[in-house]
Amino acid sequence: MKYGIFMIALLLTLSACGNGDEHQEMSPEQDRSVYDVFMDNLREQCGNAYAGGLTLEPEGDEMLEGDELLVVHFRECSDDVIKMPFHIEQMDGEWDRSRTWIFTRTEDGIDLRHDHRKPDGSEDDFTMYGGPTHGEPGENRMEFISFERTEETGIYRGWRIIIEPGERYVYGTHRGGEWSWRVDFDLTEPIDTPPAPWGHE
Repeated sequence: MKYGIFMIALLLTLSACGNGDEHQEMSPEQDRSVYDVFMDNLREQCGNAYAGGLTLEPEGDEMLEGDELLVVHFRECSDDVIKMPFHIEQMDGEWDRSRTWIFTRTEDGIDLRHDHRKPDGSEDDFTMYGGPTHGEPGENRMEFISFERTEETGIYRGWRIIIEPGERYVYGTHRGGEWSWRVDFDLTEPIDTPPAPWGHE
């Protein structure tokens, strides 16, 4: 009788150990968050450049006239940082290569920054602004909050990014959850990669 009880206890112990091993094997995949998948979706385009255009602009905004050729270049990709220059062919044929979007994986999510440079490569007076992920994250869509603009206006403001590998990449700003400025890029056809952005040679 004692022997039978001992064998049952031993089998239960081995079974528990087996379940623990199985859980351990699954944990790396379970540890991958929606933020990791989003970064992977961006990283999947690395090395390629794509053409796009303006699709929405607030009344009175004069940054773009609407017919410029816009190019996003998925230029630098590491495990934690992705740098994507944003090139603008102006109406006079000259190129504005001043902007680079920087996505950094953090412990709590993803941080978006805007690296603005002058033609000589030096930092612009207004640069490295941005903010962390905010709200409900998605594998193909993230929102980033601007604490400064939100506090200043009392309206939730920031940036919204959509990435659908092989289909489209969308960058824009939002006010109160609605698009306010937006550019769309076609990821179905890579184009020739542009020169390095200013200050990133």
